[in-house]
Amino acid sequence: MASRSNVRTEMGSLVSKKKQPPPAKGDSSSTPQAAGSPASPPAAESEVKDQGVSTPAALPDEKVNKAPPQEGGAEEVMVDDESPVTVTQTPVAVALKCAVQQYAWGRIGKDSEVATLTQACDPSFQLKEDEPYAELWMGTHVKGPSIVEGQEAKSLKDWIADQPDCLGEKVRSKFNDQLPFLFKVLSVNKSLSIQAHPHKALAETLHAEHPENYPDDNHKPEMAIALTPFEGLNGFRPLIEIDNFLKTVPEFRAVVGEDNADKFTAELEAGGSDSKNVLKDCFTELMTRDPEFVKEQLALLVQRLQAEDSETGKNRELLLRLNSQFPGDVGCFCSFFLNHMTLQPGEAMFLGPNEPHAYLSGNCMECMACSDNVVRAGLTPKYKDVENLCKMLTYLPSPAQDRLFPSVTDPGDACVTIYDPPVPDFAVARIKVAEGVESYEVTAYDSASIFITISGQAEASHPSFGNGKTLTLKRGSVIFMSANHSLPLKLEKADGLLAFRAYCPLD
Repeated sequence: MASRSNVRTEMGSLVSKKKQPPPAKGDSSSTPQAAGSPASPPAAESEVKDQGVSTPAALPDEKVNKAPPQEGGAEEVMVDDESPVTVTQTPVAVALKCAVQQYAWGRIGKDSEVATLTQACDPSFQLKEDEPYAELWMGTHVKGPSIVEGQEAKSLKDWIADQPDCLGEKVRSKFNDQLPFLFKVLSVNKSLSIQAHPHKALAETLHAEHPENYPDDNHKPEMAIALTPFEGLNGFRPLIEIDNFLKTVPEFRAVVGEDNADKFTAELEAGGSDSKNVLKDCFTELMTRDPEFVKEQLALLVQRLQAEDSETGKNRELLLRLNSQFPGDVGCFCSFFLNHMTLQPGEAMFLGPNEPHAYLSGNCMECMACSDNVVRAGLTPKYKDVENLCKMLTYLPSPAQDRLFPSVTDPGDACVTIYDPPVPDFAVARIKVAEGVESYEVTAYDSASIFITISGQAEASHPSFGNGKTLTLKRGSVIFMSANHSLPLKLEKADGLLAFRAYCPLD
């Protein structure tokens, strides 16, 4: 894999902070390639990693021709010419069984990617056609911990605690021997709440003051990568778009307030030097309006749009849909303030601290820092903290296209696309190997990683698995990979491979 500095160079001004982790120290191959690509694949490394929950008791550098360990990953070692002592290696990759969350907003039955991915790899999973399947959790979160298969129901968290070197030295040091991210698949059928996540300092304050609502003191940046067309609200629209809605949608103008609407237009015409404060005043007025007045105006707007039976601006269909899901909710009016985006497969958006957003529909990969801190204010039956939401937001408008998060092809591996947001907690690699390729090597990172297969099938092998043992990667399978180990794969040629890998890209 290319060095992180090379990836940063490739990203240029598009990515502001980090890049892909470099090959692990001692890794014999710096640029793994798919077979059939211009460069032949690197020689198989003695330490190959990539499946499930294997935590490395750091294996010494090995030559490819070194005899493999005995069955079960055990070797007999002579000590002072006395009786042999059996030494058991920890596998560098292990398979995980992951938690499925059935929140009410999830997609139903086989329409849910969460459900069909789980069904494809877990014989015990019973998919019910009339039930929602919202999230697949991959990680150590206490509300949905992943379980290491074949380890007597040991959680991934406990497995890591037994061999913390699996995280990698940098991750251990910065994150206190904890896996810093939670990796997910999301299947959204019904809008999630209008929300934002606090930065670290605010999270600490909210947790100290209201632990019942903010259960930890961590920030919660998130990134969504579309698996199917994926719809969401993200950040404030350009001021000119909001101003147009204030002039053409009288019900929206009413809930924002005539005075605020006039000030907004005047500020825009004057050049917008105080636009942040004016935008904040308008949004806060909406969110703190008497709920009965909001319901009245929303009912008038819905009645008018239904009677017109034609699109009145781009927001008609969205507003009617949101009102059908949350009748009379103030969050419906937020669609006039926030960018409405539809990501295509492979496109991403990053949701940084204090930015308003809401997922609306579709299937995506999501990676986030480990936290439960969500400040909500609309489109939800849950606790709403309108005061803190309105105070904390950035109020920085931008066009929807600027909210697309850039990715870059790994200069050392054309099969890998890197999504590397400006936070230390996580990054995601998308791995797409073409049909007809027989072998591929998953690169060693200096961070532990979680790897999920979306399509295709492969067999992964490594000496630490024991003689002749392999891990099968197929649709829905999830593995934990220890830091500093690569993992060679033998692929089903007809299928190719699509997978996503979450890791921690520390410099």
